[in-house]
Amino acid sequence: MSNANDQVEQDAGKSTGSGMGILPCQAIAALWRDGEITANQPLLEGQIQPSSLDLRLGDVAYRVRASFLPGRGHNMAEKIERFTMHTVDLTKGAVLEKGCVYIVPLMERLALSDRLSGIANPKSSTGRLDVFTRLITDGAREFDRVDAGYHGPLYAEIAPCTFSILVRTGGRLNQLRLRRGEQRLSDAELSRLHQRTPLVHGPAGQENISGGIGLTVDLDGIGDGALIGYKARPHSPLIDIEKIAYYDPADFWEPIYADTGSHSGLVLNPDDFYILASQEAVSVPPDHAAEMVAYDTLVGEFRVHYAGFFDPGFGWAAAGGAGTRAVLEVRSHDVPFLLEHGQTVGRLVYERLTSTPDRIYGQNIGSNYQKQSLALAKQFKRD
Repeated sequence: MSNANDQVEQDAGKSTGSGMGILPCQAIAALWRDGEITANQPLLEGQIQPSSLDLRLGDVAYRVRASFLPGRGHNMAEKIERFTMHTVDLTKGAVLEKGCVYIVPLMERLALSDRLSGIANPKSSTGRLDVFTRLITDGAREFDRVDAGYHGPLYAEIAPCTFSILVRTGGRLNQLRLRRGEQRLSDAELSRLHQRTPLVHGPAGQENISGGIGLTVDLDGIGDGALIGYKARPHSPLIDIEKIAYYDPADFWEPIYADTGSHSGLVLNPDDFYILASQEAVSVPPDHAAEMVAYDTLVGEFRVHYAGFFDPGFGWAAAGGAGTRAVLEVRSHDVPFLLEHGQTVGRLVYERLTSTPDRIYGQNIGSNYQKQSLALAKQFKRD
């Protein structure tokens, strides 16, 4: 009988033997060279990430009356013309107001082969600013999905929820993964991989593997009165997304400290926005990528983690990431909700890559959140 390590090797072999899974950076670069990805400007340094492509804002934003999908057989241009209230020129920078919905045509276009499809997500800093960003294609019936063989333009729906933001042509708010088929790991495969190289670092034998690996929230911190999170302040100043380590967190965030009493919990106020962290440190092997399941009604009436992509090498010790925790963007809906320390708040699902990327997430490629604990978006100063 094969042991667990042998089986993991067999599982990993599927990622290269079948050619199925998420495309790594070198394959994305090949799609650009072959014309399956095009743009009206050359790709920029760092735009291709280890397993995704950053998408860039075009020259104009359309302020629309409502969020929408075009639906089968319809294109976005028709819907934009019908629902636009006014246009916003992004070429010199413009403010997208909180509480409003905008549609922005992106620079990139796709001409995918029949075997390739895509999935999109906000970039980490976008989610941590509470900017709701979703990808739309012509004929789409779902957000953030690109059908296999899609030929056409890409659009971003942008809805700042807490902070008004200043953006410009070329700004990057969301990212696209491309895949052949789908090679999401089963629970058995995930368990074997975790035995070989821990994917979450917590008490041994207490892993919650069911439809992904369960993550729990840390509301205790380290020591009495420890900082455990942040709540966004209302009526905060404007945020220029291009300014890095620029803003004083105190102007935008109210710190949350651990309850020193007998009850360690946090009541989420409806529609307030929180930044919290997982108890567990997370690790993504170089030949896999992960995604946080954003919302699960089984764990409560709140949404966790708007920006769900975890790149190959995230939290990987060899890439300088040992001890990297997942930062959670949290919002309760409709009613106050008591969140307690150690409560399951989401699940990480893992998927194979077609091959190991030429570069992985880490400080050597300028990744902003490697070895993070509790961290605000990159636009804020850090201690």
